[in-house]
Amino acid sequence: MTNPKLHKEFHKLDLEDGWQTPPGYPAGIKEKIISGSLDEPGGTGNRTRLLRFDPGVYTTAPFVHVYWEEVFLLSGDLIVGNDEQGQGGTKFEGYTYAVRPPGAFHGPFKSDTGCLLLETHYF
Repeated sequence: MTNPKLHKEFHKLDLEDGWQTPPGYPAGIKEKIISGSLDEPGGTGNRTRLLRFDPGVYTTAPFVHVYWEEVFLLSGDLIVGNDEQGQGGTKFEGYTYAVRPPGAFHGPFKSDTGCLLLETHYF
C-alpha cells in the first residue's frame, strides 16, 4: 500500500535526522523520504526523496527498476559509470538532471566529495 502525497505548504526540512540506508546500497549512501511512497509489486505510487552520498562512497553494479525516475544533482559531484573498484566514469556537478524510464540500466555511481540528490520516482 502506498502513502499518497499530502498537501504541504513550504516548510523547513530537517536535514539532520530521518536518514536511512536504502536496501541494497552501501552504508555511505542514505535516503530521506520527503513525500509519498512506492508499491513496486503493485506498480503504484509516487515518492520524492533526498539521496546523500558520503565522500568516496560508490556502488559496484548498474541499477534497474520498474518505475520512472527523475534525478537532480543539488550539490557536490556524482560520477556515473565507475567500475567495481570505484575507478573511471564521467563526473557531473550540480546542477545536472537525468530522467529514466522503467527498465533503464544506470550507474554504477560514486562521489569523490559527497553529493546531495533530489529524486522523484513514480509509475
